[in-house]
Amino acid sequence: MKAMALLLGLLLCQGAAAQALSWAAIRDGSLYLQTGQGDTLAVSWTPAWQADANQEHLYLLDGQGRLHAERVIDADETRGRQRWPLAAGRYRLEIPGYSFRRYRVEHDDRTAALYAPVKVHFNAELPADTELYFKVGAGERAFLAGKFHGGVRALQAERLADGQRLALALKPYPQHWHFDQVALPVATTEQVWRLRLLGSGKAAFWLDGTANLFAQRPEHLQPLREDDGQVRLTLYADVLGSTPRLGSGLPYERLPPATHEAVQALGLRTAGYYSFVDVVGNRPQFEDKFRQLYRERFAIDHDLTLMAATGRKSDLVADDTTQAALQAWLASTVAMAKPGLHYISFADEPNASYRNYSSFQQLFDSLAWQVRRYPGAHEAGVRIAMPASSRFVNGPFLPNARDYRGIDWARRLLQNSGENVDALAWHEWMVRDLLATRTYRDAVRQAAQLVGLDSDGRPRKALLLDQTNISSGGSVSPYEQDTHFASLWWASVVINASQDGLLDMLNWFLLADEDDHLKGLLRPRADGSFELKPVGLAQQFISQHWLGQVLRLDNDAFEVDVLAMASAQQRSLLGVNKANRQQHVSLQGSQVQCPPADSQLLYMGDDSVSRKAPFDCQDGVVRFTLPGQTLFALTWNVI
Repeated sequence: MKAMALLLGLLLCQGAAAQALSWAAIRDGSLYLQTGQGDTLAVSWTPAWQADANQEHLYLLDGQGRLHAERVIDADETRGRQRWPLAAGRYRLEIPGYSFRRYRVEHDDRTAALYAPVKVHFNAELPADTELYFKVGAGERAFLAGKFHGGVRALQAERLADGQRLALALKPYPQHWHFDQVALPVATTEQVWRLRLLGSGKAAFWLDGTANLFAQRPEHLQPLREDDGQVRLTLYADVLGSTPRLGSGLPYERLPPATHEAVQALGLRTAGYYSFVDVVGNRPQFEDKFRQLYRERFAIDHDLTLMAATGRKSDLVADDTTQAALQAWLASTVAMAKPGLHYISFADEPNASYRNYSSFQQLFDSLAWQVRRYPGAHEAGVRIAMPASSRFVNGPFLPNARDYRGIDWARRLLQNSGENVDALAWHEWMVRDLLATRTYRDAVRQAAQLVGLDSDGRPRKALLLDQTNISSGGSVSPYEQDTHFASLWWASVVINASQDGLLDMLNWFLLADEDDHLKGLLRPRADGSFELKPVGLAQQFISQHWLGQVLRLDNDAFEVDVLAMASAQQRSLLGVNKANRQQHVSLQGSQVQCPPADSQLLYMGDDSVSRKAPFDCQDGVVRFTLPGQTLFALTWNVI
């Protein structure tokens, strides 16, 4: 009997040891894991919406921020499973949003797990009455916040120490950026709270004023430990290509003088315009006043114009109004007759506007013929850019999105009318995760592969990413658009999209906040003037260190993006540390001398102020310590 009892006890212990914790239907967030005995991390996924039109990525980082594993999920993999063995240590699983799949994550319950949800946007789809735990430190003025997305309708929090309860109803709002929050009582000691989410389905919940971390076990609520990272850079003399011109979408009006100083500070080299056919068809000179201002006051001589109608209506037809408007635009552009390139696109995101490809093809053929036969257009720098699609590798936010992917429409257009296409253009939205910005580089590479390369290794058609932002439309979050996060995001996008020297144009959208689109580089002040938002200050910092050529650079880091540039004797490294941890950076290579001539290292942190920073150079190696969430620029001259 004793032997039987002992055997039964062992089996029960083994069963307990094998018990798993499960995180259901994550759509956008980070899971921090700490295992002392090793574990197996299992991730499975099912389609949520239009999964078959969208490739996705999962990233698994180790405790020093290095990429431990990556899973590329092809669009055809609407369902699947990935298992990773974990040695004892700390890890971070990143599920980047916006995701079109529901991810279920399983691990041993002895592995401490902390979930960091994205703020404002929904982060998961949860079963009814899900319970989690969170911690508020001593003296912290914290807030529990949430937003209604049609699923979870209320949050209830109970303090474990004394049973004090708080309730937060989540109300629908017409604007995406509005949400609900409740203040948590300040305590002199650390407090643990139980959170219950009422309702089921899409959930958005988070914490402000304290660590935004949730656990399924109270004992898992331990402070995150982030060890310093190591970044090894090797710079070569090889020129990969040119850097793109950086710019912004500009408004359909003459900018008031109160904006001029702020716009000048951005250092824009290119611009995105609209041309509304219902306006220009009746008033042919309407756009001249602001197009001329942008050229003369801000020296913008490269641009892309999207034809649309008032309200950015995009599904145009080649009728008398559209043709008259194009005729007026051509006449104006030829009359200005100044150096530069002026791309025209006959539709704004046609793959999201037209019911089928053939309708768009008919419009393109008719208007391309009109451009090609207009006297002096080519000599004035007029070029045709197509298809200006909504997203490129992945599909737009439409039913049956698999049939409307930008890369597929571009491929058909090149096959059918390639001789009338001078540039390939697209817009990129909803890459909200700082680690996922590397997908911009992949998109540029796929675009270059689609148009082909010439004997010099340059794309046969210019590549133009003429609109991009963290989110599309009005689905913005103040935690992203109004904070240093946007600076980190934009710097990372610029670096990744420019990395191979293949891109010609990269435009942030929009220039200034609008009532329903709070995602500008600028925002108005109460006195009527304008100021640079954090992302605008980041753009200013980038433009001040932007050189003309891309140099080959090896970078072994995952959390730090770096671009190497050159112009004549000048050299520049532009980089961004997207992580909270500090990074120890070393740079060596044929272009590095000690001490570098006329050298300078600048940092820009979360106060958006540029400051000089120290660095060391010995035996041909430059070394410096980069703080968390910081942009940097290292500049020098080669003697």
